[in-house]
Amino acid sequence: MSADTFIAKLLLRTGMISEDQVGKVLAKATEVDGGIAEAAVTVAGVSEEAFLRKVASLLAMPFTALDDIAPGKEAISHLPSNAVFQYNVAPVRLEDGVLVVATSNPFNTAMADGLRLAVDMPIRFAVATREDIAKAAKKAYGFAADTIDELMANGEITADLDTDFSKTDLSELGQEASIVRFVNQIIAEADRQGATDIHFEPMEDELRIRYRIDGMLHKVEMPPQLNRLQAAITSRLKVMANLDIAEKRLPMDGRIGIRVNGEDIDIRVSTMPTAYGESVSLRLLQKSGSMVKLGDLGMQPDDQALIEKLIHRPNGIILVTGPTGSGKSTSLYAFLHEINRMDVRILTAEDPIEYEMPGINQVAVRSDIGLTFARILRSFLRQDPDICMVGEIRDAETAEIAINASLTGHLVLSTLHTNDSAGAFARLIDMGVEPFLVASAVSGVLAQRLVRRLCMNCRRETAVTERDARTFQLPDILAPGTAIYEPAGCERCGNTGYKGRGGIFELLHVTEAIESMIIARKSSAEIRRKAMDQGMHTLRDDGWRSVLIGRTTLGEVLRVTEDSED
Repeated sequence: MSADTFIAKLLLRTGMISEDQVGKVLAKATEVDGGIAEAAVTVAGVSEEAFLRKVASLLAMPFTALDDIAPGKEAISHLPSNAVFQYNVAPVRLEDGVLVVATSNPFNTAMADGLRLAVDMPIRFAVATREDIAKAAKKAYGFAADTIDELMANGEITADLDTDFSKTDLSELGQEASIVRFVNQIIAEADRQGATDIHFEPMEDELRIRYRIDGMLHKVEMPPQLNRLQAAITSRLKVMANLDIAEKRLPMDGRIGIRVNGEDIDIRVSTMPTAYGESVSLRLLQKSGSMVKLGDLGMQPDDQALIEKLIHRPNGIILVTGPTGSGKSTSLYAFLHEINRMDVRILTAEDPIEYEMPGINQVAVRSDIGLTFARILRSFLRQDPDICMVGEIRDAETAEIAINASLTGHLVLSTLHTNDSAGAFARLIDMGVEPFLVASAVSGVLAQRLVRRLCMNCRRETAVTERDARTFQLPDILAPGTAIYEPAGCERCGNTGYKGRGGIFELLHVTEAIESMIIARKSSAEIRRKAMDQGMHTLRDDGWRSVLIGRTTLGEVLRVTEDSED
């Protein structure tokens, strides 16, 4: 009996493939990487796991779910990483001197023969899905282990920390060279996981790579030999950013323009000399990312109505405050999206331009040639604008020009680094702006933070306890017994329990009473109390509302609001 005949009969015995589909499955299997299983899914629309479970039963092989299986270092050491990624297999365990290997294509005799040549001990096969095998292999061997092994095997890059590289050396490797492919894989994987930053950090005995996802850092599992390629990786990143790869003593900044999965990504690159080599940080900015609209920010209805009123005024300053990475720029873009019309001229000064918006004149700050926020803003006033957006008020000169612009009939949007909304006035006064000018110009201040949102696939219901109510001083809407949610963890959220981030807000409207307090140089605490008396929701109040509707958790709200409340 030929192999095809045997497989055809087995396909029919599964009860999941009809006689009419058998030939199509066999033909398709020669075209796809996943073999018979992928072909069966494509042709017959069956579930891969259900199909493989039936096949394993008919072949008297165990079906293995690899989620909770740790193969152990000895099992991993017997199965070379190049064979793992070439044949899409994963080690399961060592059992009585036999290596158990998971495969999603038990019909592939060439794979079986190749593995028996590559492994120095007897092999027994188990069956698992392709996705489970890929995850298990990445977990066991580290990200891009096959690429790193290829680098070492081919000798394309000398594995030496002290090796110097030139642009010529790296360009001669070609686009498909392993070091080029490895760096591209790192960036593509970061984009796939929704990371905002990538950090390459040289340690004493490893090159640590971490992604910042939803505001939290996550280590990327890498093969241990990666640190031997540290110089090559750093040099490749410098070449991409047009930096001097010979200069290793000074910090440097550059940019990379790259296209990943059809999306244009602008990457800001920063290098820093450390004790064990250069640390490189990449900030990923999706230039063509979907624009967040005002209604998508998640504000309370009364706050949203007030901000809509303020941004449609003909003049005044609206400030967005918060620490780095709190979503200030996203909010400013949402405001601009709301007021961007054909009869309105909008000019922005940004460092850098994070989103390209049609219909708006955007200018990038270039401090190296003297094109600062202040200089751009001064030029804006000669360009007949209706609305000016300044990425950040950093100094007295920028603050003074922004104030004057608002007092001469322009709407100005900008950001400040303060802990809460009331602190913005003291910050401007500290810069040297007269209090009466601040009171006259500023219309409103929006403080914000980003909290991690619960994964809707795995969150589980719980209730507020008496201890929670006492410890966190919860308001009446979160009385003991109130139903809330807590993180659980699943495959979709990387077992963190959270997926994505959303804003919590504190909007301070500058009323006549607040103006009087600013002119009298009252403290931020006094202004804050007055604003609360007039109906302002604090950051923590808004956070409690998000907890109540199941978006986030008590711990998340406390984590991001502790500084502002204190």
